[in-house]
Amino acid sequence: MCVTGQAVTYTVNGQLYEGYYVSPNAQAPLVLLIHDWDGLTDYEIKRADMLAEKGYAVFAADLYGKGVRPTEVTDKRQHTGELYKDREKMRALMMGALDTARAKGANTGNAVAAGYCFGGAAVLELARSGADLKGFATFHGGLETPAGQDYTKTKGEILVMHGTADTAVTMDQFAALAKALEAAGVKHEMVTYG
Repeated sequence: MCVTGQAVTYTVNGQLYEGYYVSPNAQAPLVLLIHDWDGLTDYEIKRADMLAEKGYAVFAADLYGKGVRPTEVTDKRQHTGELYKDREKMRALMMGALDTARAKGANTGNAVAAGYCFGGAAVLELARSGADLKGFATFHGGLETPAGQDYTKTKGEILVMHGTADTAVTMDQFAALAKALEAAGVKHEMVTYG
């Protein structure tokens, strides 16, 4: 199956963003894909196309702004840091992307969110917000739960895939997340590789 995606410009709170949408058909379940700290790049577009070939619709969100694709570590830290400090904005950006996917005809009633690294941390933020998604998957993502937050509003299942050699996230953080999910009664699966 060959499916062609397209860049999609959209607005959240008056700012322009450019995501990527690909779908094999209108009934395909949606994956809301959240980028790592590089911003939306060819990597996420390649993953979106791969998922579309497997029968999923994918909206690869942009959390930085149209044309903002940092290449220097200091710039990457700046952009992720701004969103880590403003969790409401982070949530609004993901919900704006989801709304845009819905407007494109995506099957958001059967949707999941997935993210890599920074995007994985963002996906967990979306889960804590109570977003009405079937599931949330984080691939080598940040696992810390910010002070004052928990998973009591989480509606979907959570899948965590973590490499034990990842020095940015400790096994103590991995264990703390497991305890938080258990305490909230959230169905989850957590896998370590290493």
